[in-house]
Amino acid sequence: MPLVGLRLADVGTQRLDDLWLRGALPESCVAATDEASNRWRDDYISTFLERDLANLGFRFPATTMRRFWTMLAHYHGQTWNGARIARSIDVSESTVRRYIDALTDALVVRQLPPWFANVSKRQVKSPRVYIRDSGVLHRLLGIAGMLDLERSPMLGASWEGMIVEQLLARFAPTSPSYWSTHGGAELDLRLEIDGRLLGFEIKRTTRPSVSKSMHSATADLDLDHLFVVHAGPHRFPLNERVTAISAVELLTATNPLAGP
Repeated sequence: MPLVGLRLADVGTQRLDDLWLRGALPESCVAATDEASNRWRDDYISTFLERDLANLGFRFPATTMRRFWTMLAHYHGQTWNGARIARSIDVSESTVRRYIDALTDALVVRQLPPWFANVSKRQVKSPRVYIRDSGVLHRLLGIAGMLDLERSPMLGASWEGMIVEQLLARFAPTSPSYWSTHGGAELDLRLEIDGRLLGFEIKRTTRPSVSKSMHSATADLDLDHLFVVHAGPHRFPLNERVTAISAVELLTATNPLAGP
């Protein structure tokens, strides 16, 4: 039961929050109410764990996998740390490796690989992990509505994951990756699109600015341009190599990456 999700252009720009809260699975996103969407997602999660994983050839106890998937939701957007998660659910590190690979192969989890630049800085080598559908993420976290989401400490990570999936669905780049150093410099997405090397930083803010980390990423990765994807309505330059772009424009406009 692979995820075949709706894009923002499919549902309309005015429904960005619905798409974010409910996820991109069609039945969930277009449900008449949040309550109906929640019930559908609960059924989806149960069916996936009790039937679909087995049909895909993965033989894991449904209760154990629900516990693992829920634990993984709390690490959404973070660097994979198998040892920590294994300790949390009292299994071996090799077992949680099998679990996450199974969910990745089933297309419900994304392991975004790191990019290694030829720089002297010590770089992070583990993948960054996302629950691919934001609606499923929210049900695993117990988030039932927009107010819950706005109050959640997972707000920023949830927004980042949703934009990552929508962006990759729209542009279908090859070999997407992220970049991070142990000194704190990082880039949410490094993509090659139409022969250009582009970086994307995703911020749940309406007033983005250029950070020291962005300067490092632009220089160390030799980016042609860096886009700061934000929740506001406007596009504006932050400097000659960094542009703030609204999520709506990025995901629906014609040629939103054209220009500098």
